[in-house]
Amino acid sequence: MAIQVTRQLAPSFGAQLDGVQISSNSDDSIIDAVRSLWGEHKLLLFRGQQVSEQDLVDFSRRFGELEIHVRTEYLSPKHPEILYVSNIKDGDKSIGILADTEVGWHYDQIYLARPAVGSLLCAVQLPDEGGNTYFADMAAAYDALDSEIKQKLDGRRATQSYEAFNRAYSVPTNDAQKKRSPDIDHPIIRTHPVTGVKALYLCPGMTTRIVGLDEAESRDLLDFLFEWTVRPEFVYVHRWQPGDCLMWDNACTMHRRDPFDQRFTRLMKRTTILPPPELATPF
Repeated sequence: MAIQVTRQLAPSFGAQLDGVQISSNSDDSIIDAVRSLWGEHKLLLFRGQQVSEQDLVDFSRRFGELEIHVRTEYLSPKHPEILYVSNIKDGDKSIGILADTEVGWHYDQIYLARPAVGSLLCAVQLPDEGGNTYFADMAAAYDALDSEIKQKLDGRRATQSYEAFNRAYSVPTNDAQKKRSPDIDHPIIRTHPVTGVKALYLCPGMTTRIVGLDEAESRDLLDFLFEWTVRPEFVYVHRWQPGDCLMWDNACTMHRRDPFDQRFTRLMKRTTILPPPELATPF
């Protein structure tokens, strides 16, 4: 079966693909087609998947080097390239991160010097309701900005803080993890390392201030941008079904998650795809 785009997910981005099985044995033509569609649509939905951890790692690695997440306590025991996002416990120990409460808007790994260019997340166990994931098209949000605001943002950098995100939505890191993820400044406008598309590169969950502006001006501008980027015309809401896998462009989309009833279990498995080292800096 040839790859087909069967549904546009949102007006400016996102596509459901048929004819793709996430597998260790995907041939080059499939990978090339997915790579092209990923660059075009920013967010890809694969339905009805039956994916082993080996399949997930092998398929993801075809698109770039895979990151070993800083939260090593939540990695797959057999495949450390996979992060568990879950509320399941093994005795008193949580097997995954970001259990069942709300998870605010964020970019994956925006707090690292070599931030991710992509993520692939597969649903293993789902609650009956809740746990929906929202995506915002940050390239469309940038394009729609007034030219005066674009000029104001041009060349500006903002501080990204994993600790700020953890205080709001997650659990603290240990000392070794803090050393791997100190606060870092990145350009507010990120040029995609592959497509060249410009996008707003900031998020309510981790962006704490704009470098070079006083605190009040920084706060006012960030508040405006945070509200602007989640306008309905830029957002897609995904209501998960068993067997769903989502692959998103982490250079130009941010995401968040609804809470869900803690009586139900949710297990998601995620890989994180890095850009080539020579294209790592998010300019």
